[in-house]
Amino acid sequence: MDIQGIREALLRRPFESFSICLADGRSLDVPHPEMVAVGKRRIIVVEPDDSWMVIEPLLIVSLDYNGKRRRRTNRQKKGKT
Repeated sequence: MDIQGIREALLRRPFESFSICLADGRSLDVPHPEMVAVGKRRIIVVEPDDSWMVIEPLLIVSLDYNGKRRRRTNRQKKGKT
């Protein structure tokens, strides 16, 4: 998953909560877009208890929406609508 894919998920309107699934099997819930900060090379996810973690985008396997994986189509990858 690339950083642009995370940005797109955070900017969706209306926002739809999702989970970030990592290569090691962990899953991080994102109930609100303000719980994630996206930098040039890192992603910071804030947990409900105010703890936070820095995530390497290369470790993100998928984004799950309500238990369903959203896969980008070739059109979306190329920026076409």
